[in-house]
Amino acid sequence: MKILNLYACLGGNRFKWDEVSEEAGIEIEVTAVEWDEELARLYQERFPNDTVVVADAHQYLLNHYKEFDFIWSSPPCPTHSVTNHFLNAQGIVRYPDMKLYEEIIFLEHFFKGKYCIENVKPYYKLLIPAKERERHLYWTNFNLPTILSERTAPSITANKARKPTQHIDLCDFHEIDVSNYKGKQDTGKIARNLVDYEAGRTIFETVVGIQKSNNSNQLKAF
Repeated sequence: MKILNLYACLGGNRFKWDEVSEEAGIEIEVTAVEWDEELARLYQERFPNDTVVVADAHQYLLNHYKEFDFIWSSPPCPTHSVTNHFLNAQGIVRYPDMKLYEEIIFLEHFFKGKYCIENVKPYYKLLIPAKERERHLYWTNFNLPTILSERTAPSITANKARKPTQHIDLCDFHEIDVSNYKGKQDTGKIARNLVDYEAGRTIFETVVGIQKSNNSNQLKAF
């Protein structure tokens, strides 16, 4: 199975896919696309067997979507999140990045495989209905289990009162190490943006047709 992992960051969603593929008895080839060279370097260290491409994920999708069986995309969420209410009150204004909806519409109509697009709950009424799980939204062309993860993530606070240990708590939760990151992005932001790897595992199990007893309503994707 050929998989495209867009806006890959440190691969929070991808972390357990090898275990799933072994359980399902399939081989996977993962191509990860990340624009930040430092994140791409750390991702490659974490997943040495993946093909890592430093590029614009949005354009890469358009150019290469036909080459894959499953596509995961996690477009940047800041312009969609509820924090924009606070920013607007401070005089910081910006348009929502509509690449999110461009990808949803494009994959829905032209991609022949399975896809999952992930983002946060927005500050506006959704333009395209999504499946809501915890604080995340998912657009897929397959059924999602009601429960994606039973792990409890550390509380996320987006203001200046954020507790000093939050960064460490999130790194422990995601089993990542950002201490060697030398790029320009805030490492706390990197940790906050990762998808819970158990949610990523459950979604990939659904894609390959693995059913779990605690998700009795789950349907096989294939």
